[in-house]
Amino acid sequence: MGLRIALLNASYDPVETRRNFRRELDADLVEYHTPSGEIPETVAFDACVVTGSRASVYWEEPWIDDLKSWVTGAIGSGLPALGVCFGHQLLADVVGGTVEDIGDYELGYRTVRRRDGTTLLAGVDEEFTAFTTHSDRVSDLPEDARLLAANDYGVQGFRANNVFGVQFHPEYDTTTAESVTRNYLGNGREVEDERVKQVLAGIDDENYAAACKTKQLFDSFTQYVRQHRDVGQPVSG
Repeated sequence: MGLRIALLNASYDPVETRRNFRRELDADLVEYHTPSGEIPETVAFDACVVTGSRASVYWEEPWIDDLKSWVTGAIGSGLPALGVCFGHQLLADVVGGTVEDIGDYELGYRTVRRRDGTTLLAGVDEEFTAFTTHSDRVSDLPEDARLLAANDYGVQGFRANNVFGVQFHPEYDTTTAESVTRNYLGNGREVEDERVKQVLAGIDDENYAAACKTKQLFDSFTQYVRQHRDVGQPVSG
């Protein structure tokens, strides 16, 4: 039986986000565009996935509060969850971690160091390439969380029981990486144009091929969800 997963699309421009996750996740995705106020009325799913967003988890926005409330209840019911970028930060926040503004932007293909090769990052190299775009980070994890990956900007992956998060974007293709990066052009208060141009120059076949190795974490997550559904409890590893 196939998986039924709630896709909590937190992007203000949801089309590319929808396309990327539907391509990468082998499941029946039931989508909710959370900035529009769409929140599931039930937790009757096999798992949930929270996507990236330009928002910050500490903004005082009704939709963010509603999303946190639903995710807290879903996790409390035992539902496995995966968060990417904003989703990673939101999940860390609801399980007791801390999210902060780093006063800078991590942008482009970056080197990340795997700290734990079980479950989510099984098969991923100890040092791997991933595309990043964020100005917030998870600065502290709850005591019971396991650090899965990190780099100079901080936590890049974690696990807390059934909850998994990655700061980088394994779902991106080069089209999305380019469009997201070009949005920074002409806004020097965020990222200087010269730096943006360097990042754009680095969006090439070689870096994309290297970053594609992280896409296997989606298969690892869906495999975990199937095992969890079959045994009815968290899976060790």
